[in-house]
Amino acid sequence: MTPTVRQLAALFALLALVAFLGGSRPGASIAQPEERAIAGEELTTTTPSTTSAPAPPPTTSTTSTTSTTIPSTTTTSSPARTIRVMVHPRDAEVATTITAVDGTVATGGAEVSASMAGRVLVTVLSELHRPEQIEITTDEDTDVAVWLDPPDQVVDRRLVFSTGPAPKQVAFTPDASELWVTLLGGAGLEAYDPSTGDLLAAIGLPEAGSVEVIFDRAGERAFVSQMETASVYEVDVASHTVTRRLDTGGSWTKVVLLSPDEDKLWASNWISNDVSEFDLASGQLIRRIPTVATPRGLALDAEGRRLYVAGYDDGMIEVIDLESGESRVIHHSGGAMRHLVADPLGTHIYASDMARDQILVVDTATDAVAQVALVDRLPNTIDVTPDGRVLAVSNRGRNNPETYYLPGPQWGSVLLIDILTGELLDAIVAGNQPTGLDISRDGAWLAYSDFLDDRVTVYALPTTAELVGAGGGRSETYRAELDK
Repeated sequence: MTPTVRQLAALFALLALVAFLGGSRPGASIAQPEERAIAGEELTTTTPSTTSAPAPPPTTSTTSTTSTTIPSTTTTSSPARTIRVMVHPRDAEVATTITAVDGTVATGGAEVSASMAGRVLVTVLSELHRPEQIEITTDEDTDVAVWLDPPDQVVDRRLVFSTGPAPKQVAFTPDASELWVTLLGGAGLEAYDPSTGDLLAAIGLPEAGSVEVIFDRAGERAFVSQMETASVYEVDVASHTVTRRLDTGGSWTKVVLLSPDEDKLWASNWISNDVSEFDLASGQLIRRIPTVATPRGLALDAEGRRLYVAGYDDGMIEVIDLESGESRVIHHSGGAMRHLVADPLGTHIYASDMARDQILVVDTATDAVAQVALVDRLPNTIDVTPDGRVLAVSNRGRNNPETYYLPGPQWGSVLLIDILTGELLDAIVAGNQPTGLDISRDGAWLAYSDFLDDRVTVYALPTTAELVGAGGGRSETYRAELDK
């Protein structure tokens, strides 16, 4: 007789309880310090789910996941608190078990509440989804959201939350304690706790919304672009306050980029066909550098001496010698070059071509351009893991035939690509027009925005070795779900 989900849940919960109380859980792996350490902080190892996802970003919240094994002799004097587990999707057929360190067990379906003390283990089983297992420690009443993934998904969805109108870009602070979201349809941008989705600050900008946001290495300053006013705003990260405005002198400012020494900043101007260069010590505009038509993406070579520019209108990649001012077009696809991102060493620069549905790579030693992979319709933002091995790509999906301001006939996607082979390592079926995308600087987290849904989703990333060794994840199945 085939066991039911609840019978399996009882057995799984019993095995988990034995491991939880007296030893390490079977099948768990610990991320190594060189893979997961955040600069200046001690590594917190974790195995919160069956995919060995990393610990959540540092947060002021009292809820956290951890892999520290509790020996059977552990006792706790913590007062009992109410823990409410809510499983998503809400209509999923699941068996949920909450197990406390003292052996107390509560079971149920998609929503379970229990009064427990100390550390607890949450286990969720479903016939149609991958099992999830999360440890939490709390000293107050806590709501725990568990987001289920398809059984062949490698990355682990942790959070989905609503934002202000038209979230254009997302960016983790360097320590991953905050996730900033630019709002093209709002009056500024927002900062969120990436482990809870709580709004930490609404950062108002005069006159309009925002397009892109980047941080300095120390995580002390942010630079935010605003199209309508052709401005770049410098924001103090700790206080979430605007400290100064930089006037680009151009028209429709898009992407911003810092020099390696963080003394200069460049901003691409979409309509005036140039790039503004600033001296950050004085805030003065040094010059405006002419470019190919509709410049958007920007990237630097390893030495910071040559600036690469993505020309959207005709699919060009241009390289500019910043000392001499000389420039040349090194690639012309006739497509729509959108975003550029350099690998951690600056030896290769990747480009998304929206019209050709492809990702390209530039070898900065020779300026030779090659195709990395063909992707889904309308690739947007791209990012590279800290080890330079995996490329993440957000794809909007086919446009609505009337206007791209309306949802189209396809869901978008987020793809994870092996840079060495061009093969898909995993794929996410996203919402309406996934646009913004960012990988945290420690490589543990990925976030993307669904532009027309006013929504952001956060995933935990396994190690590169786990991604590469997972057999492609959803790469063979996800396309069947893209058409609505």
